[in-house]
Amino acid sequence: MGAVSVEALHRREGAALQRFLQRLLRNPDYAADARQETYLRMVRALSQTEIEQPRVFLFFVARNVANTLGKRRRFEAQLFRSASEVSLDDITDERVRIQQQVIARQQLRLVAAAIDALPPRRREAFLLSAFDGLSNGEIAGRLGISKNMVEKHLMKALLHTRRTCRDFF
Repeated sequence: MGAVSVEALHRREGAALQRFLQRLLRNPDYAADARQETYLRMVRALSQTEIEQPRVFLFFVARNVANTLGKRRRFEAQLFRSASEVSLDDITDERVRIQQQVIARQQLRLVAAAIDALPPRRREAFLLSAFDGLSNGEIAGRLGISKNMVEKHLMKALLHTRRTCRDFF
């Protein structure tokens, strides 16, 4: 990147980057989170290599971060959905709504505990697939293992999570 620093890039492109991320994510809070993650990834990348087109690379990273964040938000939303077909919008009793929220939080904690209980490599492969949206080939390259091993890790992680969370999946 030569003479251009992340700070200078932030001053020059920060507002444009924020607008870009808001257009992609349709939420100013998500866009702010994605912007911060984008700059963190830029700092990491600059410590490993020189970047010839910093602005192009910045927006490339931002798009990847927005895609990942969007996938993560959708995954989290699915975890909070109730097992029943009852819509929370149709429920007028506040106590029932609070009870549904408590149940959803308990379910999320159960899923998180199941994921935490996985062996480190299996957990890493699962998180790269579920939250970062990487393909099996990309995960294999990142972890330095075969694609077949990634598939085994993912299958065992899903079976473990499903067994642990069988009451609501």
